[in-house]
Amino acid sequence: PGRGSPWPGGRGWGAARGRPGRAAGGGGGGGEPGARPSPAHPTVTGNSPSAATTSPARLCTRIIAYWSRRALTGDTYGDYQSMGLSDGQYEILRTVVDAARAERERAGDEAAGRLIDRRARTACEERYRNGEPTGGPWG
Repeated sequence: PGRGSPWPGGRGWGAARGRPGRAAGGGGGGGEPGARPSPAHPTVTGNSPSAATTSPARLCTRIIAYWSRRALTGDTYGDYQSMGLSDGQYEILRTVVDAARAERERAGDEAAGRLIDRRARTACEERYRNGEPTGGPWG
């Protein structure tokens, strides 16, 4: 992830989902009428191969690990929606952060970081084991 962003390329949701063009909140770029191609925003034509996508479980793992670390240091803002999380992902986040706080007290920051990675991966793999959230699209 770029620049501390949980999303691949650090450009927002559109880039994380493997979609070319303007990411959420981004400026001009590839694919917009009148836009010129640039290395950061290439023009995609109908004959171009699809960009690689990130699996829902991997994206969940990245965003949960990112926000867990921020929450552990008290550096968070807003609610789960402003973090880009679903209700179900937020439940994972809360569980991971609670466990990481206890681990940090017991064994230090590095151990808490390893626990965050492990718990986020396990919970997100379970949540997206069939490619979709196991609690439905909003869960």
